[in-house]
Amino acid sequence: MNIGFIGLGIMGRPMALNLKAAGHALFVPDRASLTDDLRAAATVLGDAAAVAEASDVIILMVPDTPDVERVLFGAHGVTEGLAAGKLVIDMSSISPIATKSFAARINGLGCEYLDAPVSGGEVGARNAALTIMVGGPESAFERARPLFEAMGKNITHVGAENGAGQTCKVANQIIVALNIQAVSEALTFARKAGADPAKVRQALMGGFASSRILEVHGERMINRTFKPGFRIRLHQKDLNLALSAAREMGMALPNTAVAQQMFSVVVSQGGADLDHSALVQAIERMAGVED
Repeated sequence: MNIGFIGLGIMGRPMALNLKAAGHALFVPDRASLTDDLRAAATVLGDAAAVAEASDVIILMVPDTPDVERVLFGAHGVTEGLAAGKLVIDMSSISPIATKSFAARINGLGCEYLDAPVSGGEVGARNAALTIMVGGPESAFERARPLFEAMGKNITHVGAENGAGQTCKVANQIIVALNIQAVSEALTFARKAGADPAKVRQALMGGFASSRILEVHGERMINRTFKPGFRIRLHQKDLNLALSAAREMGMALPNTAVAQQMFSVVVSQGGADLDHSALVQAIERMAGVED
């Protein structure tokens, strides 16, 4: 297929390159930040409208809800290059409510729309092993399946209504945040008590407490490697979506709110662009065991 890809950052770049490796033609908008490998792999065009005009399927992977709206509907945006029959896939993590509105506007142009946020971080993007959660019509999902299979391993059509994928991603981000907080507390507890956190993690990896978060982010916490795979400010955005939706539904997410506050502690110290595993720094500060 001819694929337009907009949003070529930490996640988007390897996702786009995996589509190229699977044999698809790649079209991207010109940016000063485009890496040499992307310039070699893709046809570089002037703007999002030109990318959409050249492509059968247009994929977005941008940070937040306003970014998706701007790329789709702003000046020289995707909609200026759309024609009936094209497919727009938003793989960003944004508001489920806004997603429904965006889909309706794209459908009104005779095009299909899928919301397909991902989980797995930079490692999953590089290894084409992302978890992909898809909302939208079955026909559009089947059309996009070969593309999803080039980027991910665990691909689930969550529901036929747009917004279902984004709702699933918000739930994912709640679970990930609370697991990061749990691992942060456990390893800080061990450190404060005089045990070797690395040995404690090794022991826990063989028991019921084992998890992907303990494996990957626990190691980051111990080695102090907080180069971003997924930035705290982006996880904060996702938890804001969760807390906002919970208020609208009249329900409480108490532990999600606490995790959001722990992220805010790190942000207040200049850590907004650290990996979300750096939440441990907030727990460490409260425990008096900072480096």
